[in-house]
Amino acid sequence: MIEPRISYLICATPRCGGYLLFEALENTGLAGKPGEYFWEDERWAKEWGSTDYTDFLNKVKERSTTPNGVFGTKLMWGYFEKFTNKVFQTPRFKDRNLSSHAVLTELFPNLEYIWIMRRDKVRQAVSLWKGLQTLIWWQRTGDPTPKLEKEPEYNLEAIDYFVQEIVFHEAAWQAYFTQHGLTPFTVIYEDFVPTYEETALRIMNWLEITYPENLVFGARRLQKQADSISEEWVEKYHADKQDRERPKERYSPFPITSWNFKTPDIF
Repeated sequence: MIEPRISYLICATPRCGGYLLFEALENTGLAGKPGEYFWEDERWAKEWGSTDYTDFLNKVKERSTTPNGVFGTKLMWGYFEKFTNKVFQTPRFKDRNLSSHAVLTELFPNLEYIWIMRRDKVRQAVSLWKGLQTLIWWQRTGDPTPKLEKEPEYNLEAIDYFVQEIVFHEAAWQAYFTQHGLTPFTVIYEDFVPTYEETALRIMNWLEITYPENLVFGARRLQKQADSISEEWVEKYHADKQDRERPKERYSPFPITSWNFKTPDIF
């Protein structure tokens, strides 16, 4: 296993453009091979035949590190505490009084943080609510068109809940960075989409990753998921919000922190 010499965590919320950032960085061939392995860690551990959580962590690093020693992976606030608690229980960290940041810094050498978010929280929440119903989280060029068993349905309360939950999780990330005196590299999805390669190169410069002047990116394959239904729901949400009072209590039977659906293998 190549021990990383440069590490980064992509700090995210659902449907903020994380997969697209994965692709851009991996397409450089030099900026790690980021994936999302700590959400369904038990499934990945079983698939890889991990003997314990330490072995699982080593396998994540092995799969996510490019030959030049750059490692990258993704974490979302919804499972951040669950993940760090598991790391705290490994022999290397058990019974040591360390902060989450200190543990991650020791686990991932020369660690830096990349924070990706969207300005338009309504479109982000619409994408999440739609994805929860269709289980279509991404599609690449050349993939067969997925068939839906049932068309997704608009729901004001669900979308409104996710808008608030996304804002809450972003505030939690900000509090984490402030608490530990961190300044992440911030990526705004709406700015990133039209500057795909430029953003990846700026991140590489920030991480001090050496690359050739004529670096050729791999093919961009991820397709835009938003469609006419998405736009319809965004417009309807804004109209409905003007006609309805915001609920006084934040309640949902489907919070982000307790997802119980299965996603397709991504990386």
